[in-house]
Parts: sequence; C-alpha cells; structure tokens
Amino acid sequence: MSNFARMLAALALVLVLAWIALRVLRGRLGRGTGAQAGRAAGNGEALRFVRALPVGTKERVVLVEHRGERWLLGVTAGGISTIAHWSAPGTALEKALPGGPSD
Repeated sequence: MSNFARMLAALALVLVLAWIALRVLRGRLGRGTGAQAGRAAGNGEALRFVRALPVGTKERVVLVEHRGERWLLGVTAGGISTIAHWSAPGTALEKALPGGPSD
C-alpha cells in the first residue's frame, strides 16, 4: 500500500472516531441537562425571568422569581447586586414597572 493510501486510511479512521465520540458526548450531555432542567422545574427550583428595565447602555434592573420569591437585581458589566427581595409574587413593584399588569 502506498504512503498516500495509508495517510487517507488513517485520516478516515480519525474522522470516524471523532464522529463517534461527538455522538456519545452529545447523547450524554443532552440527557443530563434535560433531566436536571425537568427535575428543577418540577421542584420549583427554576429561576424565572419576569422582566428587565434598561437604565443605561450596559446597565439594567432585572426582576426574577426563584422558589416563589421575587428578587430585584441590578446588572452591570462589573457584576450583579441585589436591590430588593420580596417573599410573595404580585408585589406593587411589578405593577409599577412599565408593561406591568395595570397597563
């Protein structure tokens, strides 16, 4: 067998092995994240985005819900900070934000 044919056979073998590895990894990662997401949503563990209000070019105020509690977060390029926290959904803040239930 010539050197060129051996090189093509080796390249084909590497490509087949890479394809098999990707299929196996994609299958494992896909099942793991789906099961975790379903389990988290069923337990009320999911973080739910409610709405965001931009206050600058890269800054915004974000309202999220987690475990039945509402969190008002300040998000900037440098980090995230807690502004306020409520234990029950449907607070006056949600009604005051643009696009709230009163609009």
